Amino acid sequence: MGKPISGRAAALAAVVVAASVAGAAAVAFAHGDVQPQPVDTTGLKPLGDQWLEENPYRGDELAIKIGEHGYTQNCARCHGIAAVSGGLAPDLRLLDPDAEGDEWFIQRTRNGYAQNGVTKMPAYGGILNQEAMWAIRSWLDTKRQ
Repeated sequence: MGKPISGRAAALAAVVVAASVAGAAAVAFAHGDVQPQPVDTTGLKPLGDQWLEENPYRGDELAIKIGEHGYTQNCARCHGIAAVSGGLAPDLRLLDPDAEGDEWFIQRTRNGYAQNGVTKMPAYGGILNQEAMWAIRSWLDTKRQ
């Protein structure tokens, strides 16, 4: 049996444990809920069932506003707040600005990405509709470097 710890040492240990738990919780919830969140696209022109390869909302103010909200809820926890990557995931401000970049963005967002059997990015197809994905891309266009 070990030597009993003093009341002061026990109190200090309790403070350290509480601070560690609070710090871990803050990190876990720093960028919102970890579940993908639907995006309300009310007011955007409906795009139908056929997936487009080029962003139809580029420069649309409402799409940009909706896209910022969608990005914050679904992308920021990995790609960084305000689209400034911390290095763990690609910096989306560096996407190609043209139709080729649009095609890559929509395919990656819909299908996700896995490397060596490890999911690096979840597939958002079936979670976010086409309108939400293109709205996010429209907002990202405003963050281009």
